[in-house]
Formats: sequence, structure tokens, C-alpha cells
Amino acid sequence: EEVCIAANVHHVKSFLNHTAYLSCYFPNSQKTDINNVIVFWQKGTGEVVHEVYLGQEKHDHLNSKYINRTKMDMDKWTLQLLNVGIVDEGQYKCIIMHVDKGPKKLIHESECLLNITANYSQPVIAQLHTGEPKPNENLNLSCSSSGGYPEPKQMIWLISSENITDRLIRHMDVLQDAVTKLYNVTSKLNIPVPTNTLTNISCLLHLGEQQGSLVSVPLVIEIPAEEMEPVKVNFFGPLVAVILLVTLLLGFLILKNRNISSTSQSVSLAV
Repeated sequence: EEVCIAANVHHVKSFLNHTAYLSCYFPNSQKTDINNVIVFWQKGTGEVVHEVYLGQEKHDHLNSKYINRTKMDMDKWTLQLLNVGIVDEGQYKCIIMHVDKGPKKLIHESECLLNITANYSQPVIAQLHTGEPKPNENLNLSCSSSGGYPEPKQMIWLISSENITDRLIRHMDVLQDAVTKLYNVTSKLNIPVPTNTLTNISCLLHLGEQQGSLVSVPLVIEIPAEEMEPVKVNFFGPLVAVILLVTLLLGFLILKNRNISSTSQSVSLAV
């Protein structure tokens, strides 16, 4: 006696351009001969993905997008979907019918929800301003990651100095490619240039609870405080004073010599 098993939704994950394995989760407790069954896979409500008719693959009703992309392992009752893309995400149904004397009978039905994952590139920090950062100016940075799927949750800036780390959340721009459906994300940061301490700035891309996070290579900022301007010395004034002092001293000496000479002459005349 054939038993109809209630449909259950099983979650399946696969990486972009890899092979997805979709199982019928059919225990085959009755040891049904594969030559007496029809195994039918469909996506959604209308796309025929794969069909095995009485032990033989049948392509008459196959949707064109799945031609040469599917294989059925009848020992494990598992469909292999090759080279999966983002567009392959969705719900797939496995239907197994027994064919014997009399009408076909549904003996199993199950569903798989396929989710595709594409790895994001490591986030990269770029400086948006020209030249080296200077004290009392702003630091303009961007952090970008590309080629990933699904859409990430958020991007967080990490600013670490003197064993203290601040977490800053800024707006994340999200751009999805119309063809590949992959995402590129960017976040921007504008803060005063840190001084007097070694500062590491990183950005962390949070992908989701089960996918973890990606972190950038830190940007290291080490700028001393703005040095005091050297005292400007005006050499012209002191130089004039020195010249004037020398002139007065010479004048005094000359006048003194004249007085001594005059005195000597007066003494000679008196004698």
C-alpha cells in the first residue's frame, strides 16, 4: 500500500556558480522500483525542471533554462542543479507518483527552498581627499565591497585608539547589478583628523546572522599635534641698536682722546 507523505519545506543553500543539491527526502520505505515511478521536479507553479519517467529521463516538458543543467541521482532521490545563478533562487517541488496497474498514485511530495550565496570582496577603505591629512582638518573616507549576495545588513566603522574602540554606523549605499543581481555597497565617513595618538580605522561589513562579517585592512593614522610656529625674530632693530651703540662708543673715545691731547699741550706751554 502506497503512502502519501505530507509536503515539507526544506531550506537548501548553495554558492553562486556551484551545484545545488535538492533532495526529495523520499525514504522509499516500500522499496518501490524506480521503473515503476515518475519523478517530477518543478519550480514555482509552472517551470518543469526535471522529469524521470519510469526510470528514464524525459525532456519533452523541460523548461529551456534547465536544459543540460540537471542530473537526478535516483539512489539518493536527489536532483543536482548545475552552475546555479541568483535567478535560480526559489521554491522547488519534488513529486513522485507510482505507476502500476490502474491510475497513477501520488506517493510523495516535498518542497525545497533554494537560497544562493555569493561572497563579497574584502571591504576596502579609500581616502576621498587629496594629500596627507592634517590637524584641524576633516578626514573623508569611503569603504566599499562588491560582487556579493544577498544584500548585507549594514556597514560599521571601527575607530580604535588607546584601547578604546568606537563603533559608528553610517548610511550604506546599495547598488544591485541588473543582470547578475549581485550587490555593490559603499559607506562614507567624515570625522576630524585624529591627532596625538595612534588611530586605527576599519570598516566591518555585517552580512547576516549566519553568514558572519568581513573586515577591511585597517587604515593607520598617526599625526602629531600641530607644532607651534617658531618665534619670528626681527634682526633689523637689534642691528641698528648695535651700530648706534658702537658709533656712540667711538665718538666717546675720540672725544676723550681730544681732551687728553689738549691737556698735554696746555701743560707744555706752561712749562
